[in-house]
Amino acid sequence: MALVYILRGASGRYYFGWTDDLERRIAEHQRGDNHTTRRFGGTIEPVACRELPSIAEARKLEIALKRKKNPKLAVFMLQSPGRRRRGWATCKARCCG
Repeated sequence: MALVYILRGASGRYYFGWTDDLERRIAEHQRGDNHTTRRFGGTIEPVACRELPSIAEARKLEIALKRKKNPKLAVFMLQSPGRRRRGWATCKARCCG
């Protein structure tokens, strides 16, 4: 099982990533262990996540989301229900609940 997630920093910038342990990864971001999210300043909040059956699928989705010009569109895509968007309800409880 793998998770794709989106974080938003106090500056309003977004971070897209994937992990197999969401709680651990968000804690790492909040501690400043990641050079990218360290620049976001202040608090970092999870905005969306989706559970996927494999790491390969998670990486593929992460790359597709990063290619979107508008991060809010990527958040919408990750949260939208649908045939290819399963796993949002369980992830929402983990990261955004």
